[in-house]
Amino acid sequence: MAASRTIAATELVPLLMQYQLLTPLIRELLIDQAIESVNCSDEETEHALEQFYQAHQLTEALAQQAWLTQTGMTLAQLKVLAIRPLRIEKFKQQTWGGKLESLFLTRKLQLDQLIYSLIRTPDPEIAQELYFRIKAGEQSFAELACKYSQGPEAETNGVIGPVPVSQPHPGIADKLIHSQPGQLLPPTQLGDWYVILRLENRIPAQLDDPTRQKLLDELFDAWLSDQSSQPQPVPSQSPLLAAA
Repeated sequence: MAASRTIAATELVPLLMQYQLLTPLIRELLIDQAIESVNCSDEETEHALEQFYQAHQLTEALAQQAWLTQTGMTLAQLKVLAIRPLRIEKFKQQTWGGKLESLFLTRKLQLDQLIYSLIRTPDPEIAQELYFRIKAGEQSFAELACKYSQGPEAETNGVIGPVPVSQPHPGIADKLIHSQPGQLLPPTQLGDWYVILRLENRIPAQLDDPTRQKLLDELFDAWLSDQSSQPQPVPSQSPLLAAA
């Protein structure tokens, strides 16, 4: 076993930078600052603690005590750790919950989902031939995609999705957005490929719980990235470490 080493306080920041841990630490401290005024009820705390125990397979009292001993944490510190995700979610709701409807309306087109069929080939003549076969009804899109398409879509009869509008290549997404379901599009060159497209279905986005969570997470991540990029004093102590 290697000999133990005492790390001086002046070494800590350079070591964190060396191991690329300083930025993650600053982000976590910024989060602690942001949620400092966010409170949880006793019932919420106990529920969060119970969830933590279950997630870490610490359902027995002896296992819980062993975990505390191993990590060097007190029960109070563990409670702070356990409720931290809930406090973060409450912070998101308090900060941006009232802005979700307007944001959803501005982002709706990008949040819609598409199901489409695709054939890709590097040969423009093959692409043109396949297009005319499908258009004339000689062979199905699925049959030709399975046989000729040179991408993973060949394993799914050419069908891709449902996927968000933002996921496909911008050239593909633009054509699909302006298409009607069932409309066969002639071959288009995208880089080294010639693609044949057909929109199968467009699924309009709804402001349901998963979409709300997605928007909240995006707003939170953008806020955190912005805060992390701004020079500012780092809190001397995180609430997680301060709890006793």
